[in-house]
Amino acid sequence: MNAELEYTIMQHRASELRRAAAEHRRVQEAVKGLRSERRHRSVFAKLLAS
Repeated sequence: MNAELEYTIMQHRASELRRAAAEHRRVQEAVKGLRSERRHRSVFAKLLAS
């Protein structure tokens, strides 16, 4: 295969992997945010109940 074509394909794959990793990080941060919100709500609920 042509070296330039291989390089272009490799760049494209690397770009896709970076995009997927960034999306994965965003999802993980959102999940972590939801967990912390739940934790805070339960603390507030306990304070209100007492």
